[in-house]
Amino acid sequence: MPLCSVGGPLNPAEEEALVTKKMMRRRWRYVFVCLLLAFIPENICAEQPQRLIFLHYWTEALSGGIEEMVAAFNQTHPQYHVKAAGFEHETFKTSIGVMLAAGNPPDFFSYWAGARVQAIVDAGYLAPIDDLWEKAQLNERFSQSIAQASTYNGKKYILPVTQHYVCFFYNKKLFQTLHLEPPRNWKDFLSVCKQIQAKGIAPIALGARERWPAQFWFDYLLLRTAGYDFRSRLMTGQAAYTEPAVRHAFMLWSELITDKFFIPNPNLYDWSEAAKMVYTERAAMTLMGTWIIGLFESKLGWHPGDDFDFFPFPIIDPEQPVVALGPIDAIAIPREGHVSAAKDALQYFSDNKPQMAMSKGSGALAPSSRIPFDFYSDLQQRILNDIKRSSYWAFNYDLATPPPVASVGLKSFSAFLDRPEELDGLLKNMDKASMSYRQPSVESQP
Repeated sequence: MPLCSVGGPLNPAEEEALVTKKMMRRRWRYVFVCLLLAFIPENICAEQPQRLIFLHYWTEALSGGIEEMVAAFNQTHPQYHVKAAGFEHETFKTSIGVMLAAGNPPDFFSYWAGARVQAIVDAGYLAPIDDLWEKAQLNERFSQSIAQASTYNGKKYILPVTQHYVCFFYNKKLFQTLHLEPPRNWKDFLSVCKQIQAKGIAPIALGARERWPAQFWFDYLLLRTAGYDFRSRLMTGQAAYTEPAVRHAFMLWSELITDKFFIPNPNLYDWSEAAKMVYTERAAMTLMGTWIIGLFESKLGWHPGDDFDFFPFPIIDPEQPVVALGPIDAIAIPREGHVSAAKDALQYFSDNKPQMAMSKGSGALAPSSRIPFDFYSDLQQRILNDIKRSSYWAFNYDLATPPPVASVGLKSFSAFLDRPEELDGLLKNMDKASMSYRQPSVESQP
């Protein structure tokens, strides 16, 4: 039965808008209750330090390091008490937008550097932190590329706390059993996949249920064939998705799908379920960020270098400069709230101890250049050396292009995995979305 207004039945567009509005109200009430419960003092009758809410997305398989970092701040800053409230990764994306738009944000929150930060800076939601950068001399603590990734519209708005690298992680003992070496180029990669497949094992695990894990395939295939400059132009609407270079990247991806190198039905699984398939030898490898180290090591008890290892995305065109890919997680302060107190927390989070806590717990590299090299595990040291050998650093797709464009792209990647024969229509849809936005590149060079 259609919904009705005073003037009669609503048309489909009005009905959809009303349903969406009701859903957003319910979601906001849920978010508000969660934060209210997180913020209630343990003893409301006693004198309490100033309480700050820190909303973040480091939960479940991504939870490593955050509790240690916050606990250390509370211990060393008795005038404050930070209450960390974690939301599931996908829920967070929607919830933080609702809170910012409603003018009821937390005191500070985690976010992804790049186009997502650019969008909320442009919307006027964030407080600049240039005074913090100057006071704490953060330009001496972070590299030029990290500082650039923290700068939007000429001002600093975020404090980086993790830097993740996307690469292949593989079951090392399985590779050894099959007498396989990590491939360095595309020809060798295809050969390794065929040999693994011949043993009845899926070469590649991909869990694309939340859509974003599939983007890394498009990112690297495009970067390894068309190069960094072309991809930068594509991300900012200066190049078209219908150009041959984009189609070529998708065709390489299509061949992997047609040859059944991926696990069946990758859209049914999330990234951690795909990672566990590598652990149980249902698959041999997965293309994922270094946060997978925290899952393998802390949750599954795997030892890096012995049970699992990594290799960079193989070279396809030797003429193209090597590009390292991945996100930078950061902390931002909304204009509404306890800005001064939140800046004190961010200053602490820029120090070595909390940066190291996040690195150890999450598997990420610490953005701070002051972290001793020997702090990292052998695996992380080799990853860091790979990054240093790369000519460029690039943000992954959904952090390199405006959020509305990224949303269309992520849906298209998911659809492509199921129906690669519909590529032409998907490219047209992405191109239509992309051409509506034109902005300076948000990628950074080391």
